[in-house]
Amino acid sequence: MFLENIKLALSSMYHNKMRTLLSLLGIVIGVGSVVAIMNLGESATKSINESMAISGIDMVTVMPMGSARELQIFDESFGSVLMQNVSGIDQVIPVANMPANIRKGQEIKQATVTGVYSSYFDVNNLELKDGEFFSAQDNINRRQVVVLGSTLASELFPVGSPVGQYVSIFRQQAKSYLVVGVLDERNDTLGNSYDRACFIPYNTYDQRLKRVTMPNTYSIKVSENTNAITVADDVEDYLMQVLGNDDYFMVYSPASIVEMSNEIMATFTIFLSCIAGISLVVGGIGIMNIMLVSVVERTREIGIRKALGATPRTIQGQFLVESITLTLLGGFIGIMLGAFLSYVVSSFAGWSMYLSWKAVLLALGFSTFVGVFFGWYPALKAAALDPIESLSHE
Repeated sequence: MFLENIKLALSSMYHNKMRTLLSLLGIVIGVGSVVAIMNLGESATKSINESMAISGIDMVTVMPMGSARELQIFDESFGSVLMQNVSGIDQVIPVANMPANIRKGQEIKQATVTGVYSSYFDVNNLELKDGEFFSAQDNINRRQVVVLGSTLASELFPVGSPVGQYVSIFRQQAKSYLVVGVLDERNDTLGNSYDRACFIPYNTYDQRLKRVTMPNTYSIKVSENTNAITVADDVEDYLMQVLGNDDYFMVYSPASIVEMSNEIMATFTIFLSCIAGISLVVGGIGIMNIMLVSVVERTREIGIRKALGATPRTIQGQFLVESITLTLLGGFIGIMLGAFLSYVVSSFAGWSMYLSWKAVLLALGFSTFVGVFFGWYPALKAAALDPIESLSHE
């Protein structure tokens, strides 16, 4: 009986093509909008997460503020002291930087010169386009070697490889540095521009470029299977206990930014999905209207079926199945439309495309609900028709 009702529903839809198309339109637009919005919300969220993961989602950064210099706690021993008082920390790397001019021949470019330990590159997931990173021994020996960002390297060396050649770094006086490596391209992260930066050993920076009285930042590598947000909170609590005032420091983590952006995107996606869902309700009202018209048009058919022995329950099931079939068909078309729109927008935005199965299941479930809810009354009305009056209907 169920398959027979589906055949009757498809036959009715086929013989009333224009009416069926107009009935489907509201459902298609509603489902397509919901699916597209949920897909794009998930795509944007995962793209943000991927971008932040590249920069090191298991990182915490501590930035001493100006007045902290007088407190003299942010020195070479700060890392070991912090690891003794806060659990879940694998490494603490001091970072010193300043703007300086980089020269090769007659070409002069302004860049950020950063003094770091060799472990900094691994901790921050930096990759090489050419050459190699300087070593821990280079730092101990205070060698004048440099790793260039990709954009800076291409500007100073438009032809040929920079590796093995020399550049001059100067602020008050110029010093020559051997280029040992060139970084691969990397998007700016939390205000850090790697492509226009250059990196030299920390001890070389301290002795040959500028005396480090206090590092600009500390990069903290969180231990494996440890929550970076928890570590960031613990670091902040410890510094508050020691310093008594958060004006002396700032603690931030990519993980906390990811968490906040995920919450914002989730709220925004739900809000837009609810707005798009209004069109589903409007489409459902259209389905009810069409089904009521269908009941009036097929009154004589209903009378004949009842005269041949069809029960009110059978008649009710016929029209209810027809309503559900109509909304499910619109739901499937809407899912395909939503997926296509998601693909187009994601391609233009440069996001990775993700198909949200939650959106698909929600769309199908809501389409079925709309079919049952708005098809119930017309089905009841059809089942309640008097067979004698129905047969006399013109």
